[in-house]
Amino acid sequence: MNRRQVQLDLLLPALADIPLRDQRETMERPFFSLAKKKRLTPIEYISPNGEIFVNVFPHQKFGMATIWDADVLIWAASTLHALKRRGANDLPRTLNFLPYDLLRAIGRDDGGNNYRLLRDALGRLQTTSIETNIRIGQGKQHRQFSWIESWGDLEGEAGESKGMSLTLSDWFYEGVLMEGGVLSIDPIYFTITGGRERWLYRVARKHAGENGFMISLPTLFLKSGAEGTYRRFKFEITRIARDNALPGYQLALEIGRGEPVLTFMKAAAA
Repeated sequence: MNRRQVQLDLLLPALADIPLRDQRETMERPFFSLAKKKRLTPIEYISPNGEIFVNVFPHQKFGMATIWDADVLIWAASTLHALKRRGANDLPRTLNFLPYDLLRAIGRDDGGNNYRLLRDALGRLQTTSIETNIRIGQGKQHRQFSWIESWGDLEGEAGESKGMSLTLSDWFYEGVLMEGGVLSIDPIYFTITGGRERWLYRVARKHAGENGFMISLPTLFLKSGAEGTYRRFKFEITRIARDNALPGYQLALEIGRGEPVLTFMKAAAA
């Protein structure tokens, strides 16, 4: 048994059924494609006050990391947070795991297709390039990184996975471990099928406290980084608000003289 396999055997028992955590700064800004089709158009976002920018550049072969790929990062943030809460020393940037455990944690079965999709997601998370001045503030300084620096898969003689590993970027790792860097999320998040709905849930979880949260649709459109026109985005958000099926939240679209405003409120406990 090699050293890496020993590390896998020692780490994995501590990773089952961990409470879910999302990295706070990735929950609102446009860091991910909201569509499953390959996205080759960059995201270039500047906040309305001009202080924050986020640029996301896809790989021409693999495309841009999607909001479904971000499930891997939620698992990683949850794992690091759990290890931190248990008093672990020298929290690792490299996480060793079995695909089954990660897939189960993000609400997917461990069939061959999901294993292939996991490998594809890791590829996009490594090759998507991000530039941002979040945590630095206004000015020319910025950080450039990919979500993960590298990943690997230890295969057996029959081609089955005997364990995988991923190494997180410094930026994401630091964001998870800093004070207030993560927020809890409900496992029901992984049942949300639409990309815009997933993103809206993360916006709601970050901002909609006891008093709720409201935002104009043009501002929401810019924050989403969604491809397509504002008109199409407005149509889709109107449909989502009408269906009002976002888990844990009530949505309402307020239409007045100007552009519509979307309101998020916590749903009443059942």
